Amino acid sequence: MQLIRKITDNDILGSPLELLDTISRHGSRGVLVDSQLQVAMMYMSKTNLYKLPGGGVDKGENSKDAFLREIQEETGYDAEILHELGYIEEHKNRNKFLQFSYCYIAKAHASFRDTMLTDNEIQLGMVVQWMTLHQALAVMQESVLNCTDYSAKFMLLRDKTILEEAARILTGEAV
Repeated sequence: MQLIRKITDNDILGSPLELLDTISRHGSRGVLVDSQLQVAMMYMSKTNLYKLPGGGVDKGENSKDAFLREIQEETGYDAEILHELGYIEEHKNRNKFLQFSYCYIAKAHASFRDTMLTDNEIQLGMVVQWMTLHQALAVMQESVLNCTDYSAKFMLLRDKTILEEAARILTGEAV
């Protein structure tokens, strides 16, 4: 899998570039589309921010299975992976936390089940909102510009990067 981007405190705070060398967490996330290329965005009403579906890779689980599980838990849809995008490294020096996120594009199937949100996701008021790729890019950009939380800035920059990579592949155009 190819490296898409390294996100560091330099990107978030403008501080000197420092890379961590011990991985704290593996994540799996990406862009979920339907048959009309509408994108599933996870809206968190408590913070008024958007993110892509995804989460941690459980012990013994591969990253593709983790992404499909996270899609089902967060959106209620079964899906199939269409494309492997690559991975993103998040070097959060302030927290001494390095996350590798494996990134994909997946297509939702028509079947729908109840979501299985975590208590934290419920507290954040997380719901899925379907929108065009253009709208998804716009709400991600707005979220990046309006966010002031250190860790959330990493998440938003990561998800914006994933969305831009997916848009390039889905539309065949540079974003």
